[in-house]
Amino acid sequence: MTYDADASTRPTHGERGRPTPRTATATAADTATPAATAPTPATAPPPATPPVRRVVRALSRPGPWRRGRVLAVLAVLLGLLLPLHGLITDRGGLGSLVETFLPWLGLGVPVLLGAALLRRSATAVVALLVPSVAWASLFGGMLADKSRAGGSDLTVVTHNVGAANPDPAGTARDLVASGADLLALEELTEQDRSVYERELAAAYPHHTVQGTVGLWSRLPLSGVAPVDTMMDYGPLAATKPDAARLATNRALRATVTTAQGPLAVYVAHLGSVRLMPRGGFWTDSRDRNAQALADALAAEEHERILLLGDLNATLDDRAIGGITARLDSAQEQAGAGFGFTYPARFPVVRIDQILVGGVRTDRAWSLPATGSDHLPVAAEISW
Repeated sequence: MTYDADASTRPTHGERGRPTPRTATATAADTATPAATAPTPATAPPPATPPVRRVVRALSRPGPWRRGRVLAVLAVLLGLLLPLHGLITDRGGLGSLVETFLPWLGLGVPVLLGAALLRRSATAVVALLVPSVAWASLFGGMLADKSRAGGSDLTVVTHNVGAANPDPAGTARDLVASGADLLALEELTEQDRSVYERELAAAYPHHTVQGTVGLWSRLPLSGVAPVDTMMDYGPLAATKPDAARLATNRALRATVTTAQGPLAVYVAHLGSVRLMPRGGFWTDSRDRNAQALADALAAEEHERILLLGDLNATLDDRAIGGITARLDSAQEQAGAGFGFTYPARFPVVRIDQILVGGVRTDRAWSLPATGSDHLPVAAEISW
C-alpha cells in the first residue's frame, strides 16, 4: 500500500466522476466570493459637446429677444400710423374715421405691452417705445392744464342744444348761468326757437337766428348774414328759393362790437356723419360744408375771428384742414385734457369746437350736461 501525502487535500468521490457534497459546497463558496467582492466598474463620462453644436443649440432655443416678433411688428406699425395717419386713404371715409378716434389708438400700447409681458418678449417691449413716443408727441401736451391767470375780455359758449332736447327752457337757464357774453346755439328747431328767445332775452339783448343756428350777445351785433355752406350743385340749385335755403341754413356770420374793436363771429353746424355697413363712414355733407366754411373764413376781412359750433369733426380730421389752417383751437391753447363733448353721457370725441384767430385764449373747458346729447363748451378770450 502506497501512502499518498496529498490525499487529504484531494476531492473525494462517491461515485465515479461525481464530487461529494463537501467538495461541491466548498467549490460554490469559492466561486461566489470573488463575484460578491469584485468592485463595480465606474461609468465613463459622456463625450464633451463640440463648441459649434452648443452655439447652434443656444441660437435655436427661443429667448426673450427672439420671441414676440409679431407683437414687435404691430408695435412699430402703430407707431407709424399715429404720425402718418394722413396717408391713409379716405375711400369709404376710412381716413376720417381713423382720425376721429386717433387719440384712442394709444390704448394699443398697454394692450400690446400686456401681450409682450405674457410672451416674455424683450423685443416687443422695446418696440413699444415707437408708438409711446409718437402718441406722447401728438397728444401729451393735451393732458396738462394750459389755462392762464388774469382777466379776460370775453367769455364765449357754444352748445348743440339737440333737436330732441326734452327741456329746452332748462337748457337755456343753464346757459345763462354760465355767464357767457356770447352764446352760440346749434340744432335749433322751429318749435324750440321761441323758448330760447324767451328764456335768453333778459340776459342777451342782441341776437340773431339764421336757419338752425343762432347767436345771442350782450354786445351789439352788426353785419349779420347767413353763410351758405350747403354747396348745392346741379341745375335746380339756382332755382331754390331763399326762404327754403334759410330754413335749412346751418351757418351764420356777425360782427360783434367790442371795446377793443370789431370781432367777426361765425356760428356753424356742419353736416352729420354716418357709419353705414355698406357705405362705410359717410362724410359727404360734412365735407362740403367744411369746404364752404373754409372759403368764407379765407375771405374774412377782419383779423380777429371766432368760430363757434358743432363741426362734426375732430381737429385731427382732414376734412376741416382748411379751417384749422386759419384758426387755432381754444382747447389746445388753454384747456386741460381732451375736452371730449360727445355723447354727453360718455364723451369719447370732441366735435364741438371753439376756434380763434387774432385773439388769445386764457381758459377753455366743458360745461355740465344739459338735456342735449352734446356737452356745452366755453372759453375765455382776451386781446
